[in-house]
Amino acid sequence: MTLTDRLDQYLQTAKLEAVWFARPNSFAWLTGGGNNVVDREGDIGVAAAGYDGDEIRVVTDNIEAQRLLDEELDSDVAVETFDWHAESLADAVAEASPTPAAADFDVAGFESVDATQLRQPLTDAQIEQYRELGRDTAEAVETVARNVEPSHTELDVTAGLRRELESRGIATPVVLVGSAERAQSYRHYTSTDAELGDYALMSVTAQRNGLHVSTTRAVAFDPPEWFGERTRKATRVETSALAATQAVGQEGGTAGDVFAAVQDAYAEVGWEGEWQNHHQGGAAGFAGREWIATPGHEAEIVLPQGYAWNPTIAGAKSEDTHLVTAEDVELLSTTGDWPTETVEAVGYDLELPRHTVLEL
Repeated sequence: MTLTDRLDQYLQTAKLEAVWFARPNSFAWLTGGGNNVVDREGDIGVAAAGYDGDEIRVVTDNIEAQRLLDEELDSDVAVETFDWHAESLADAVAEASPTPAAADFDVAGFESVDATQLRQPLTDAQIEQYRELGRDTAEAVETVARNVEPSHTELDVTAGLRRELESRGIATPVVLVGSAERAQSYRHYTSTDAELGDYALMSVTAQRNGLHVSTTRAVAFDPPEWFGERTRKATRVETSALAATQAVGQEGGTAGDVFAAVQDAYAEVGWEGEWQNHHQGGAAGFAGREWIATPGHEAEIVLPQGYAWNPTIAGAKSEDTHLVTAEDVELLSTTGDWPTETVEAVGYDLELPRHTVLEL
């Protein structure tokens, strides 16, 4: 089913004439990767993309129109322009759109639409973009990770990660660098001036063309004896989550079903209840997480789709983005040059190569 097929179905079911998207991830989704962001602190971009059952149109102001036409949009996308000083994007969309309509931002008289379900599953073209993003993200992270030293600070490494990612046209919504001491204290190790010390975790969520990849790499200089073992156990929980995702997706189950398998895996590796200390991840794609799994979560497991599970065990973590289909579990965030171990899922007949600790 194409994107417009999904939107036709949505318009028919919701009894609407048009739907509009100005949030950057959904704008990119509808326009094939177009970027409507100027100010990264804003929730809404500088343009809105809409569909009325016949065509995709974009509304933006006169400052942005030519750049979007030249650099962000396909030639067959019509762009309608308003004077930047005359009205707001919401007012311009209200004037340009047939009604009744919906939007993912506040437009007077419009219904609200949550694009999460519309963005799933991934299309063939999006999957190809996702593979490229996964490879480029892993390459950037591993380039930095191979060159860190114990005396480097978390902020030093953060700057290097952002530089490597941005140089590949990849935005960096999340960059976390945890030194040995702070990674044992916090699950979200937002970077400080602490030196890395005995080991480090580097976690990123990276975005390009609206798609998001999450990945973590661990490096060790003089790690605690338990570090390698806890990392391996985290990889086994992650592998179990991926195996359950595929199985549950084939059967037509929910995120809560997968979460139950995650809980079982933690118990099997000797860390029952550890899941309560950090979220475990979920579906990925046109958001860092389209949803985050919780016990009993009713989100449908959709295939093919990106999934990024991120189990942690007291100072260790395993995280990558995978494309899960009915036939395969494909690692996206990889270069093939980082050490891996083959890991067996708990409760499922699946083994996967998982990234492990790089000894420096």
